[in-house]
Amino acid sequence: MNPEPADAEIVAAVRGGDTARFEELIRRYQPRLFATARRYARREDEVQDIVQETFLKAFSKLDTWRADAPFEHWLMRTAVHTCYDFLRRHQRNREHNSTDLSNEESDWLNQYAASPENTENDAEAARSLVRKVLEKMSPSGRLIITLLEIEDRSVREISELTGWSGPLVKVRAFRARAEMKKILQRMHPEKYV
Repeated sequence: MNPEPADAEIVAAVRGGDTARFEELIRRYQPRLFATARRYARREDEVQDIVQETFLKAFSKLDTWRADAPFEHWLMRTAVHTCYDFLRRHQRNREHNSTDLSNEESDWLNQYAASPENTENDAEAARSLVRKVLEKMSPSGRLIITLLEIEDRSVREISELTGWSGPLVKVRAFRARAEMKKILQRMHPEKYV
């Protein structure tokens, strides 16, 4: 059984004119890109658009990849930028829904405020609440919270993916958490969260 060719070998072949070999990279990284895109878009057609746009950007900018870092890192950086662009476009076109919390989310939030250690039982209400809060956030806030808190990436990793400096990542994380707090206060004004 032949081992899979290295990314650098495939990229060299594509750069050399064998563009059909790019399909190997698509097959290799498509699951990871879909998983990433699903964190930023809810509808499957939007997720597919993000993945397709990421691969199109990667193909058209393949000459900018330097083999000093793994191809996967370069591709994921392209994916994060594409997701960020999607969030900014989507933010401008999105209607703000004025509905606040469902009864389950409100109950979960009240229970969390009273006793954080006893809120593990209703994880679905918590996930729903997080989705609603993220949808109301600015694109940069949503991106930084998703990378830092949901994907559990380090400041250094986020800096590499976004191109932001480490201090800028920390400042944006601080601002994003403050933004989340304000959103929660607007959604649930009778409780200070």
